[in-house]
Amino acid sequence: MATATDFAPYVRRWALVPDGDPIVTHSSRLLPVLHAGAPAMLKVATEAEERWGAGLMIWWGGRGAARVLAHDDRAILLERATGRHSLVHMAKNGADDEASRIICKVVGALHEARAMPPLDLIPLEQRFQALEAAPAGEIFARSAVAARALLANPRDVVTLHGDIHHANILDFGERGWLAIDPKRLKGERGFDYANLFCNPDHTVATARGRLARQVEVVARAAQLERGRLLHWILAWAGLSATWLIEDGEEEHVAPTLEVANIAVAEIDKS
Repeated sequence: MATATDFAPYVRRWALVPDGDPIVTHSSRLLPVLHAGAPAMLKVATEAEERWGAGLMIWWGGRGAARVLAHDDRAILLERATGRHSLVHMAKNGADDEASRIICKVVGALHEARAMPPLDLIPLEQRFQALEAAPAGEIFARSAVAARALLANPRDVVTLHGDIHHANILDFGERGWLAIDPKRLKGERGFDYANLFCNPDHTVATARGRLARQVEVVARAAQLERGRLLHWILAWAGLSATWLIEDGEEEHVAPTLEVANIAVAEIDKS
C-alpha cells in the first residue's frame, strides 16, 4: 500500500498539491496531484523497467505520449488524462473500429522518426526468448515458428512502445489521445499492434468474427500487410500465454491461446 512518505520528497521538490488517492501497481506508485494548478500524475517507479519506460516518455517529448513535466532517476511527473472518453468502453460498446483507428494513429505518432534514438533499447528477439521455452503443444509451436520467421527478417524497425492496449492510451482532452506506460523495446513496428487483438478483455477479443474484422481495420489504418499482422498476433498471443503461465495466472491462458488459434485459422484461410 502506498503511503504519503512514498511521494513526500517529490511533492516538496516540485511544489505539488495532492489531488486524489494513491494508486498502486506491480511496478510503481502513483499519486494524482496539481502542478502549478494543473492536473498531473506523480509516478514513482519500484522496478527498473518502469524507470527505463520513463526515459522513453521523456524522449517522445509529448508527441503521441503524455508530456513529462519533471523527472529524476526514480520518478516522473506527467500531465494527467482528464478526458471523459475511454477506448476500453468504446471497444465494448459498439465503437471497436473507431477505437482501433485511434490506437493506430497514436502508435503511428510514437513511431515517427526522431533525430537521435534512445539508448539501451531491448531487441525484440530478446523479448521472445521465453516463447522458446513454452510448454509443448501445437499452438505454442505455431507461435514460436511465426516469431522466428518475423524476427529473422524484420521490416520497418523503430523504437517500440512495447505494451500497446486500450488502457494504455488515454483521453487527454484538448491534447487528444496519448500513450502511457511504455517498455524499452526496438523492433519491427508491426509488433506494437499485436496486443490490441488480445484486448480490451477476453470476451471482446474472442468474439466471433472480431479478430478478422479488426485485422482489416488495423492493417488499413496502420498500412500493414494483413498476413504479416496475423503472424504478429499469433506470435504475441503465444508469448503472452507463456508469461501468464510463468506468473501463475492460469485463468487467462486459455482465452489468450484462443486468440492465437483464431489467428491461425485466419492464416490458414489465406
